[in-house]
Amino acid sequence: MEQTGDDFVGIGEIAQMAGVSRQAVANWRVRVSDFPAPITELASGPIFHRSHIRSWLRKNKRNIPVAHVISTINLKGGVAKTTTSVALAEVFSGVMGKKVLVIDLDPQTNATIMLLGEDKWLELNNKGHTLAQLFKDAMNTEGKKFNLEATLQKGVGDVQEARSIDLLPSSLDLIDVQDQLASAPAGKFYAVNPVELLWRAVKAKIDDYDIVIVDCPPNLGIVTLNGLRLSDFYLIPTIPDHLSTYGIPQIVTRIDEFAEELGDQITPLGIVATKFQTNSTVHNTVLNQLRNDDRLPAVYATRIKQTNVASAAAEHLSSKRTLRQKYGPDPHGLTSTYIELAREIWRDLEGEL
Repeated sequence: MEQTGDDFVGIGEIAQMAGVSRQAVANWRVRVSDFPAPITELASGPIFHRSHIRSWLRKNKRNIPVAHVISTINLKGGVAKTTTSVALAEVFSGVMGKKVLVIDLDPQTNATIMLLGEDKWLELNNKGHTLAQLFKDAMNTEGKKFNLEATLQKGVGDVQEARSIDLLPSSLDLIDVQDQLASAPAGKFYAVNPVELLWRAVKAKIDDYDIVIVDCPPNLGIVTLNGLRLSDFYLIPTIPDHLSTYGIPQIVTRIDEFAEELGDQITPLGIVATKFQTNSTVHNTVLNQLRNDDRLPAVYATRIKQTNVASAAAEHLSSKRTLRQKYGPDPHGLTSTYIELAREIWRDLEGEL
């Protein structure tokens, strides 16, 4: 895949990213053994992959704000991917005090409706303030209408503890846009890559957040690749049955190939068992198969059980409620389950797996 100038940084840009002097960066190169190697040396100095530097800063310099960006993906719908994504965002914000951005790329718009409600979504959709407009612009050479500031919705959600969730909303229009993106104009000198549209639009905002969750469509098309292009990691929520897990090897292989084409890393965080039924022979058997398959990412210990509470939680309320009111108290609710899953994931993120 053709790289662009925005993919590369020099010593000066690294110093700006880290909020330190150029000499400090030069010292890191000499004194820190795992500092990323440059991809080339020019007369003006060494050149590095921006994503490699971001990963190193996130791992080694905890006081420097560098976001963790995660895509959630499964090729089958109905596996609680979006419910899990939104619940994690609410726990990261409301329990762990993180600043969270949710990017809804799924044209079903479920994450958007859960966080905004239908009326607000319809208003934004009618004004063109959704991510669909970003992709429509790629096919329109006459002018750009996407407005990031107007599209970015701040302080969304109906959970009163979760005050630091922002959202880039989706639209049903993404269904039509998906098929048209492959033929989008490449721009002058072929500078516009259709899988980099989202990254180019939001990259300046990403590190304003502690964690970014990208809710991907249930496919590996261009819109999904836009989410993965932005991501450092991916998470696979799945019901532990044969139909829901059938496509997981394809996900892993395709993302590995895509990352290799980028010359980058998109690391699998793991598989999350959703809608788990303790007394189901199929669920227990498939879960064991997933755990024992060395080709697949690890399976998280936390399992999200099948409950009626999860379905009710998907409805956005006009008034605020607590996490326990939304996901139910123990022993039959899911609040503690989502909190434990979020903590598991955060430990992996901070330890960089």
